[in-house]
Amino acid sequence: MDLKHLSRLAENLKPHETMPVLFIGHGSPMNGIEENDFSQKWIELGKTIPQPTAVVCISAHWLTKGSFVTAEQYPKTIHDFGGFPQQLYEVQYPAPGNPVLAKEITTMAKYTAVGEDHEWGFDHGAWTVLRRMYPAANIPIIQLSIDYFKPGEYHHSLAKDLSELRKKGVLFVGSGNMVHNLRMVDFEKLDAPGYGYDWAIESNQIFKQKIFDGDDRSLMRYDQLGKSISLAVPTPDHYWPLIYTLGLRKQNEAVEIFNDQVMGGSITMASVKFG
Repeated sequence: MDLKHLSRLAENLKPHETMPVLFIGHGSPMNGIEENDFSQKWIELGKTIPQPTAVVCISAHWLTKGSFVTAEQYPKTIHDFGGFPQQLYEVQYPAPGNPVLAKEITTMAKYTAVGEDHEWGFDHGAWTVLRRMYPAANIPIIQLSIDYFKPGEYHHSLAKDLSELRKKGVLFVGSGNMVHNLRMVDFEKLDAPGYGYDWAIESNQIFKQKIFDGDDRSLMRYDQLGKSISLAVPTPDHYWPLIYTLGLRKQNEAVEIFNDQVMGGSITMASVKFG
């Protein structure tokens, strides 16, 4: 491993401007190459928020038993989807990893053990968003996995352990969707503006209001929020990244909602910036 490279990474992890935290509704992998409202906002974010020393992405598409961080110096680009145009499979996002930051995360995590992973790379929950934010691929990126078998309190508490990294210039990005029911998507109306089932619209409003209210407890226990929510979150894979961002935010921190659209009836792209 390149010792000079590791030395530069360690140097970057000194006190720095406190970074915001992002939850991104990533939606279709095609947002990674298409020019639309969502990708344009991601491009804008990359230009307007302070440049991070590194990015930690919590993606809905890396589900594990136990928690892990990618520790490769040069992670691979993963095309973890099927049935899309060849152009999407040809995308490579050659951003570097950050083994120093990965090691620091394993040390900082007190609520649970976090292991180092040398097999995973950048899945589409990460690269479709980050290649729009940082097209030069010059920002070190690591991914933090989601232990699929743990409850909301686990993800929230683990995130809290890592929140001090924000003061070292680390940008945390949770990538999923608040409302995500693929089985009920109306593909014929996927491009119909504002088309959403009543339960999806209601759930989206409930989530946003509880975020503004700082009601993390209710959001961690989403399965107790009623029938609409059970349709909105049939499985929590795309929802848990939101809980990480809630654990990372500071009390009374500014909240901005963006990309607040419903797609195909049963997916919402609502995204959040804290700080």
